[in-house]
Amino acid sequence: MVGTNAARLENNACDWVRAHEALTRLACARAAADAEEGRWLLAAQRSAAHAHLGFGSFGEYIERLFGYTRRTVQEKLRVAQALEELPSLSRALKTGSLGWSAARELTRVAVPDTEQEWLELARGKTLRQLEELVAGKRPGDEPSAAGLPSATRRVLRFEVAAETFALFREALSSLRRRSNEAWDDDSTLLEMARQALGGPTDDGRASYQISLSVCPTCTRGQQQAGGDLVPVSAEVVAMAQCDGQHLGELPSRAANENAVGAHVDAALPITTSHSAHATAVEAHVPRADAQTIARAKQPIPPAMRRTVVLRDQHRCRVPGCRNARFLDLHHIQLRSDGGRNELANVITVCGAHHRAIHRGKLIIEGDAHVGVRFRHGDGNEYGHPLQPKVLDVQAKLFSALRGLGFRERDVQLVLAELRLDQDLRGASINHLLREALRRIRLPGTRR
Repeated sequence: MVGTNAARLENNACDWVRAHEALTRLACARAAADAEEGRWLLAAQRSAAHAHLGFGSFGEYIERLFGYTRRTVQEKLRVAQALEELPSLSRALKTGSLGWSAARELTRVAVPDTEQEWLELARGKTLRQLEELVAGKRPGDEPSAAGLPSATRRVLRFEVAAETFALFREALSSLRRRSNEAWDDDSTLLEMARQALGGPTDDGRASYQISLSVCPTCTRGQQQAGGDLVPVSAEVVAMAQCDGQHLGELPSRAANENAVGAHVDAALPITTSHSAHATAVEAHVPRADAQTIARAKQPIPPAMRRTVVLRDQHRCRVPGCRNARFLDLHHIQLRSDGGRNELANVITVCGAHHRAIHRGKLIIEGDAHVGVRFRHGDGNEYGHPLQPKVLDVQAKLFSALRGLGFRERDVQLVLAELRLDQDLRGASINHLLREALRRIRLPGTRR
């Protein structure tokens, strides 16, 4: 059975791996082309190529040649000129280790004495993160220097129809009339955005609602879907156990179907039985007519949840993630492995990253207060260059071992061992799976 599962996993088409490799190659080629384009744009401007060709301006010449706007041309020329004095940044762009957009931001602040420090800081950062680091800085400033607050403001520009403009002005006036204070444009637009977005009204409770039924014996979960119970994957149940609400135990399938009709908070586990395990579970559960209805309990108390969300500034803690709504809380040390409901052990993550954690594609370690380390499933630091084939193998092994009933923490530990074993480099999934089964700790035993 193990061999069949491994063969199926190994034979699974890896189109996304080939796509990633192709896009990585194109990104490097694009960066090199951007570097070369900048050099020739600068040479064309200095030699007045447009005048020799009969164009009225250099901007018109490049617009007709490339379709660039005048502002884009000016920015490309600025970057190309700055790179003449920054050999390390120029070399990084030529080799593809740095993209043009990142080089554009770094050339706003880097000088020959600081370019290496800025280049090191840029590794693993998204463009948005670089923009935030550069904002308010002046040429020659070190990355640790404090920025000018006034430089972080942004400009919004819209081109709309006359009737849209009129309605927009009326909406601004209406918002201003609701306040006793004189609102400026910034305050008014901020309030308009908040009212449009809406969102959760209580950080102590999760901001979306679904209902799960989870068997206490096998921990498999089912979700309500139009009156039916649909099986869900193991990571969904794990997410619910991090940040959900326990509604109590139900004695039978029929009672369960009547009890889980209402929406409850987050990806919430309702511990109950399904048909395959009904006999074993019912022996430990009182009859429905004799059972006292218990109050719902959250693994993470509402007060702690509010504190964590406030500490993490209402956003996902994964570096570079912009998600700030519909957030989950995740236990760095899983509750199934003895992790406690402590502020240092709980962080805020978005639903996408939360699922990636419980799929073995994202690893989080550390202390939420002292420092948290984020790594891809292949062991590399999050945001740094990764090995797509290794990541794919690790994710498949994680899924296979979890499907065989092993605990998430035990699976993570054995996969980390396999990654460090030089003799297993390049081994097939079949071989890796057998080796993992040989090494993995069984529940209730010590390694």
